[in-house]
Amino acid sequence: MRTTRTLIRRACLAAVAVSAALTLTACGGDSEAGDSSAPSPSVSAGTSAGSSAGAHNAQDVAFAQGMIPHHRQAVEMAGLADGRASSPEVKDLAARIEKAQGPEITTMIGWLKTWGEQVPEAMPGMDHSAHSGMAGMMDGADMEELGKASGKDFDSMFLTMMVEHHEGAVEMATTEKAKGEHPAAKAMSGDIITAQNAEISEMKKLLGED
Repeated sequence: MRTTRTLIRRACLAAVAVSAALTLTACGGDSEAGDSSAPSPSVSAGTSAGSSAGAHNAQDVAFAQGMIPHHRQAVEMAGLADGRASSPEVKDLAARIEKAQGPEITTMIGWLKTWGEQVPEAMPGMDHSAHSGMAGMMDGADMEELGKASGKDFDSMFLTMMVEHHEGAVEMATTEKAKGEHPAAKAMSGDIITAQNAEISEMKKLLGED
């Protein structure tokens, strides 16, 4: 009898131990599964931020597709100053325009590619007539005349044309800032408004208008 009770007691203890082990294993498994299936706060936040950064509307697309050729013409005009301009101030301004607007062109091309939208083609010599209806854009005759000028005539012509060109860019950027959705595009439009308005004032002073 004593031996039988001992065996029964041992069997019960063994059963309790096995049950406890199974319970702990199940709990550990649930915890690990929960950790692997639920995204960490950093991953979730990163994904959300990426989605937000990619949000854009038709105005953002129009802004980039219009501002790319607009900037390209400004860079082309600025490039003409080398060897033609006589004023150090005009040469300095032209260099700053190239330095600022070149990288912005690259950035906007990147947006359009990311959005799956058409990137305006850069053509040798630029077909200025194709964009002459855009705010502030020069036509082919204007660009040809500027390319033939030199010295003080170039300085005056360059400044007069670039004031008009900048005013067109500010107009386009103002529309983007008001109606766009893409955060980076709206930020760039604000930068364009600030920088180019300052340059307009600078150019008008050089022309003796202010």
